[in-house]
Amino acid sequence: MTKTKFMHEHFRKLVQRLKKTLTLSASDKSHGVAATLSLDDLPEECISIIISFTSPLDACVLASVSKTFESAVKSDIVWEKFIPPEYESLISQSRDFSSKKELYFALCDESVLIDDGKKFLWIEKANAKRCIMLSEMYLSITWGNYPQSWQWIPDPQARFETVAELLGVCLFEIRGRINSCNLSPRTRYSAYIVFRKKDICYGFENVAVEVVVGLVGQDLEESCPRYVCFDEATDEQFRWRDRGKNLVKPERRKDGWMEIKLGEFFNEGGLLNYDEIEMVALENKQRHWKRGLIIGGIEIRLANIQ
Repeated sequence: MTKTKFMHEHFRKLVQRLKKTLTLSASDKSHGVAATLSLDDLPEECISIIISFTSPLDACVLASVSKTFESAVKSDIVWEKFIPPEYESLISQSRDFSSKKELYFALCDESVLIDDGKKFLWIEKANAKRCIMLSEMYLSITWGNYPQSWQWIPDPQARFETVAELLGVCLFEIRGRINSCNLSPRTRYSAYIVFRKKDICYGFENVAVEVVVGLVGQDLEESCPRYVCFDEATDEQFRWRDRGKNLVKPERRKDGWMEIKLGEFFNEGGLLNYDEIEMVALENKQRHWKRGLIIGGIEIRLANIQ
Protein backbone atom coordinates (compact mmCIF):
# COMPACT_ATOMS: atom_id res chain seq x y z
CA MET A 1 0.00 0.00 0.00
CA THR A 2 1.40 3.38 -0.99
CA LYS A 3 1.78 6.15 1.57
CA THR A 4 -0.97 8.20 -0.14
CA LYS A 5 -3.45 5.30 -0.08
CA PHE A 6 -2.53 4.59 3.53
CA MET A 7 -3.27 8.21 4.52
CA HIS A 8 -6.62 8.21 2.70
CA GLU A 9 -7.59 4.96 4.44
CA HIS A 10 -6.51 6.44 7.78
CA PHE A 11 -8.70 9.51 7.28
CA ARG A 12 -11.67 7.44 6.12
CA LYS A 13 -11.47 5.31 9.25
CA LEU A 14 -11.04 8.41 11.40
CA VAL A 15 -14.27 9.94 10.13
CA GLN A 16 -16.16 6.66 10.46
CA ARG A 17 -14.87 6.13 14.00
CA LEU A 18 -15.76 9.68 15.02
CA LYS A 19 -19.28 9.36 13.66
CA LYS A 20 -19.80 5.94 15.20
CA THR A 21 -18.53 7.07 18.59
CA LEU A 22 -20.64 10.19 18.71
CA THR A 23 -23.90 8.97 17.13
CA LEU A 24 -26.59 9.54 19.73
CA SER A 25 -29.90 7.84 20.37
CA ALA A 26 -32.82 9.97 21.46
CA SER A 27 -36.30 8.90 22.40
CA ASP A 28 -39.26 10.28 20.45
CA LYS A 29 -41.62 11.06 23.31
CA SER A 30 -44.69 11.23 21.12
CA HIS A 31 -44.20 7.78 19.60
CA GLY A 32 -41.87 6.13 22.07
CA VAL A 33 -39.49 5.23 19.26
CA ALA A 34 -35.72 5.65 19.46
CA ALA A 35 -34.57 8.13 16.84
CA THR A 36 -30.94 8.14 15.73
CA LEU A 37 -29.24 11.51 15.74
CA SER A 38 -26.28 12.03 13.42
CA LEU A 39 -23.10 13.85 14.37
CA ASP A 40 -24.26 16.84 12.32
CA ASP A 41 -27.19 17.23 14.73
CA LEU A 42 -24.81 18.21 17.53
CA PRO A 43 -24.32 21.92 18.25
CA GLU A 44 -21.47 23.36 16.18
CA GLU A 45 -19.54 24.42 19.28
CA CYS A 46 -19.69 20.83 20.55
CA ILE A 47 -18.29 19.55 17.26
CA SER A 48 -15.48 22.14 17.46
CA ILE A 49 -14.55 20.93 20.94
CA ILE A 50 -14.48 17.33 19.73
CA ILE A 51 -12.28 18.19 16.73
CA SER A 52 -9.87 20.10 18.98
CA PHE A 53 -8.87 16.73 20.48
CA THR A 54 -7.64 15.44 17.12
CA SER A 55 -4.77 16.99 15.13
CA PRO A 56 -4.48 19.88 12.65
CA LEU A 57 -4.23 17.42 9.76
CA ASP A 58 -7.29 15.52 10.92
CA ALA A 59 -9.17 18.78 11.43
CA CYS A 60 -8.52 19.82 7.83
CA VAL A 61 -9.74 16.44 6.59
CA LEU A 62 -12.84 16.52 8.81
CA ALA A 63 -13.73 19.89 7.27
CA SER A 64 -14.66 17.99 4.11
CA VAL A 65 -17.24 15.80 5.88
CA SER A 66 -20.07 18.34 5.74
CA LYS A 67 -20.86 22.04 5.82
CA THR A 68 -21.40 21.80 9.55
CA PHE A 69 -17.95 20.29 10.04
CA GLU A 70 -16.37 22.85 7.73
CA SER A 71 -17.80 25.66 9.83
CA ALA A 72 -16.84 23.96 13.10
CA VAL A 73 -13.22 23.51 11.98
CA LYS A 74 -12.88 27.25 11.39
CA SER A 75 -13.64 27.97 15.03
CA ASP A 76 -10.96 29.43 17.29
CA ILE A 77 -11.89 26.67 19.75
CA VAL A 78 -10.15 24.16 17.48
CA TRP A 79 -6.96 26.07 16.69
CA GLU A 80 -6.50 27.50 20.19
CA LYS A 81 -5.80 23.91 21.25
CA PHE A 82 -3.04 23.48 18.68
CA ILE A 83 -0.99 26.65 19.21
CA PRO A 84 1.58 26.97 22.05
CA PRO A 85 0.17 28.58 25.23
CA GLU A 86 2.87 31.28 25.09
CA TYR A 87 2.12 32.19 21.49
CA GLU A 88 1.71 35.90 22.32
CA SER A 89 5.43 36.09 23.10
CA LEU A 90 6.35 34.26 19.88
CA ILE A 91 4.60 36.57 17.42
CA SER A 92 5.33 40.25 16.86
CA GLN A 93 2.72 42.41 18.55
CA SER A 94 2.50 44.51 15.38
CA ARG A 95 0.99 41.60 13.46
CA ASP A 96 -2.75 41.09 13.36
CA PHE A 97 -4.46 37.78 12.62
CA SER A 98 -8.08 37.32 11.63
CA SER A 99 -8.34 33.94 13.37
CA LYS A 100 -6.44 31.46 15.50
CA LYS A 101 -6.20 29.23 12.43
CA GLU A 102 -4.29 31.93 10.58
CA LEU A 103 -2.05 32.39 13.62
CA TYR A 104 -1.37 28.65 13.78
CA PHE A 105 -0.19 28.43 10.19
CA ALA A 106 1.95 31.54 10.67
CA LEU A 107 3.77 29.75 13.50
CA CYS A 108 4.22 26.69 11.27
CA ASP A 109 5.60 28.63 8.32
CA GLU A 110 7.89 30.95 10.27
CA SER A 111 10.55 29.67 12.68
CA VAL A 112 10.76 31.87 15.77
CA LEU A 113 13.88 32.84 17.71
CA ILE A 114 13.41 32.38 21.47
CA ASP A 115 15.56 32.56 24.62
CA ASP A 116 17.46 35.67 23.51
CA GLY A 117 18.13 34.24 20.07
CA LYS A 118 19.73 31.03 21.36
CA LYS A 119 16.96 28.70 20.15
CA PHE A 120 14.81 28.33 17.05
CA LEU A 121 11.27 27.06 17.54
CA TRP A 122 8.92 25.81 14.85
CA ILE A 123 5.74 23.72 14.77
CA GLU A 124 5.07 20.74 12.55
CA LYS A 125 2.04 21.69 10.49
CA ALA A 126 0.35 18.27 10.47
CA ASN A 127 0.37 17.55 14.20
CA ALA A 128 1.28 20.76 16.08
CA LYS A 129 4.38 19.15 17.59
CA ARG A 130 7.19 21.47 18.65
CA CYS A 131 10.67 21.24 17.19
CA ILE A 132 13.69 23.19 18.43
CA MET A 133 17.20 23.94 17.29
CA LEU A 134 19.83 24.91 19.87
CA SER A 135 22.40 27.44 18.73
CA GLU A 136 26.11 26.86 19.25
CA MET A 137 25.94 29.51 21.99
CA TYR A 138 23.59 27.21 23.91
CA LEU A 139 25.99 24.28 23.75
CA SER A 140 28.78 23.32 26.12
CA ILE A 141 31.96 22.96 24.02
CA THR A 142 35.17 21.74 25.66
CA TRP A 143 37.92 24.38 25.18
CA GLY A 144 35.23 26.65 23.76
CA ASN A 145 36.50 29.59 25.85
CA TYR A 146 39.99 29.35 24.39
CA PRO A 147 40.34 31.56 21.28
CA GLN A 148 43.14 29.39 19.95
CA SER A 149 40.77 26.38 19.97
CA TRP A 150 37.38 27.74 18.92
CA GLN A 151 36.06 31.01 17.58
CA TRP A 152 32.53 32.38 17.19
CA ILE A 153 32.01 34.02 13.82
CA PRO A 154 29.03 35.42 11.86
CA ASP A 155 27.73 33.21 9.07
CA PRO A 156 24.99 34.34 6.63
CA GLN A 157 24.28 30.69 5.76
CA ALA A 158 23.38 29.79 9.35
CA ARG A 159 20.07 30.07 11.19
CA PHE A 160 21.70 31.94 14.04
CA GLU A 161 23.84 35.07 14.02
CA THR A 162 27.04 33.18 14.78
CA VAL A 163 28.53 29.71 14.42
CA ALA A 164 31.38 27.94 16.23
CA GLU A 165 34.50 27.29 14.14
CA LEU A 166 36.95 24.65 15.30
CA LEU A 167 40.52 26.02 15.08
CA GLY A 168 42.38 23.19 16.78
CA VAL A 169 41.74 20.68 19.58
CA CYS A 170 42.82 17.18 20.57
CA LEU A 171 39.82 16.51 22.80
CA PHE A 172 36.57 16.99 20.87
CA GLU A 173 33.49 17.26 23.09
CA ILE A 174 30.14 18.98 22.50
CA ARG A 175 27.16 18.75 24.84
CA GLY A 176 23.66 20.18 24.57
CA ARG A 177 20.80 20.14 27.06
CA ILE A 178 17.10 20.91 26.79
CA ASN A 179 14.31 20.79 29.33
CA SER A 180 11.54 18.36 28.44
CA CYS A 181 8.89 21.06 29.04
CA ASN A 182 10.20 22.93 25.96
CA LEU A 183 9.08 20.04 23.75
CA SER A 184 5.76 18.34 23.05
CA PRO A 185 4.74 15.68 25.57
CA ARG A 186 4.30 12.02 24.65
CA THR A 187 6.45 12.47 21.56
CA ARG A 188 9.49 10.65 20.18
CA TYR A 189 12.30 12.94 18.98
CA SER A 190 15.57 12.60 17.11
CA ALA A 191 18.55 14.87 17.80
CA TYR A 192 21.02 15.89 15.07
CA ILE A 193 24.24 17.88 15.19
CA VAL A 194 24.32 20.30 12.25
CA PHE A 195 27.70 21.26 10.77
CA ARG A 196 29.75 21.92 7.67
CA LYS A 197 33.45 21.81 6.89
CA LYS A 198 36.01 24.44 6.00
CA ASP A 199 38.21 23.96 2.95
CA ILE A 200 40.97 22.97 5.36
CA CYS A 201 39.52 20.31 7.62
CA TYR A 202 41.41 17.41 9.12
CA GLY A 203 41.54 15.03 12.07
CA PHE A 204 38.17 13.34 11.43
CA GLU A 205 39.12 10.86 8.71
CA ASN A 206 38.16 7.36 9.87
CA VAL A 207 37.76 8.68 13.42
CA ALA A 208 34.93 7.34 15.55
CA VAL A 209 33.05 9.97 17.55
CA GLU A 210 30.87 8.59 20.34
CA VAL A 211 27.38 10.10 20.46
CA VAL A 212 24.67 9.48 23.01
CA VAL A 213 21.32 10.95 24.05
CA GLY A 214 19.79 10.44 27.48
CA LEU A 215 18.39 11.97 30.65
CA VAL A 216 20.67 14.15 32.75
CA GLY A 217 21.57 12.17 35.86
CA GLN A 218 21.61 8.88 34.03
CA ASP A 219 24.83 7.03 33.35
CA LEU A 220 25.08 7.86 29.67
CA GLU A 221 27.54 5.01 29.27
CA GLU A 222 24.50 2.76 29.64
CA SER A 223 22.40 4.66 27.09
CA CYS A 224 23.49 2.65 24.03
CA PRO A 225 26.10 5.03 22.55
CA ARG A 226 26.47 5.17 18.78
CA TYR A 227 29.60 5.85 16.76
CA VAL A 228 29.63 8.36 13.93
CA CYS A 229 32.18 10.00 11.67
CA PHE A 230 32.14 13.63 10.58
CA ASP A 231 33.95 12.74 7.35
CA GLU A 232 31.48 11.63 4.68
CA ALA A 233 34.36 10.12 2.65
CA THR A 234 35.06 7.53 5.35
CA ASP A 235 35.54 4.01 3.97
CA GLU A 236 32.29 2.04 4.26
CA GLN A 237 34.25 -0.92 5.66
CA PHE A 238 36.02 1.10 8.34
CA ARG A 239 35.18 -0.29 11.74
CA TRP A 240 35.89 1.26 15.11
CA ARG A 241 38.50 -0.85 16.87
CA ASP A 242 37.21 -3.23 19.51
CA ARG A 243 33.65 -2.08 18.84
CA GLY A 244 32.71 -4.14 15.82
CA LYS A 245 30.28 -1.52 14.56
CA ASN A 246 30.20 0.39 11.30
CA LEU A 247 30.37 4.15 11.66
CA VAL A 248 27.35 6.26 10.77
CA LYS A 249 28.28 8.90 8.22
CA PRO A 250 26.75 12.37 7.85
CA GLU A 251 24.01 13.26 5.40
CA ARG A 252 23.62 16.44 3.40
CA ARG A 253 20.59 18.62 4.12
CA LYS A 254 18.51 20.65 1.70
CA ASP A 255 19.93 23.86 3.18
CA GLY A 256 23.48 22.83 2.24
CA TRP A 257 24.59 21.89 5.77
CA MET A 258 25.49 18.39 6.94
CA GLU A 259 23.89 16.53 9.85
CA ILE A 260 24.57 13.45 11.94
CA LYS A 261 21.97 11.75 14.07
CA LEU A 262 23.01 11.69 17.71
CA GLY A 263 20.15 9.51 18.89
CA GLU A 264 16.47 9.35 19.82
CA PHE A 265 14.46 9.86 22.99
CA PHE A 266 10.85 9.74 24.07
CA ASN A 267 9.65 12.89 25.81
CA GLU A 268 7.08 11.90 28.40
CA GLY A 269 6.43 15.55 29.22
CA GLY A 270 3.50 16.72 31.27
CA LEU A 271 3.13 19.40 33.94
CA LEU A 272 5.02 17.41 36.56
CA ASN A 273 7.84 16.24 34.30
CA TYR A 274 10.85 18.57 34.10
CA ASP A 275 13.56 16.18 32.98
CA GLU A 276 16.58 17.49 31.13
CA ILE A 277 17.69 15.73 27.98
CA GLU A 278 21.44 15.71 27.25
CA MET A 279 23.01 15.14 23.82
CA VAL A 280 26.73 14.40 23.60
CA ALA A 281 29.36 14.05 20.86
CA LEU A 282 32.76 12.97 22.22
CA GLU A 283 36.12 11.83 20.84
CA ASN A 284 38.82 11.44 23.50
CA LYS A 285 40.53 8.21 22.46
CA GLN A 286 42.94 9.13 19.67
CA ARG A 287 43.82 12.65 20.85
CA HIS A 288 45.28 13.87 17.56
CA TRP A 289 44.67 17.40 16.28
CA LYS A 290 41.35 18.24 14.70
CA ARG A 291 40.44 21.36 12.76
CA GLY A 292 37.97 22.83 10.31
CA LEU A 293 34.44 21.96 11.49
CA ILE A 294 31.81 24.68 11.70
CA ILE A 295 29.06 23.84 14.20
CA GLY A 296 25.64 25.34 13.47
CA GLY A 297 23.81 23.80 16.43
CA ILE A 298 21.80 20.79 17.50
CA GLU A 299 18.39 20.22 15.92
CA ILE A 300 15.66 18.32 17.77
CA ARG A 301 12.80 17.22 15.55
CA LEU A 302 10.22 14.45 15.31
CA ALA A 303 11.63 10.96 14.90
CA ASN A 304 10.91 9.14 11.68
CA ILE A 305 8.95 6.19 12.99
CA GLN A 306 8.90 3.35 10.49
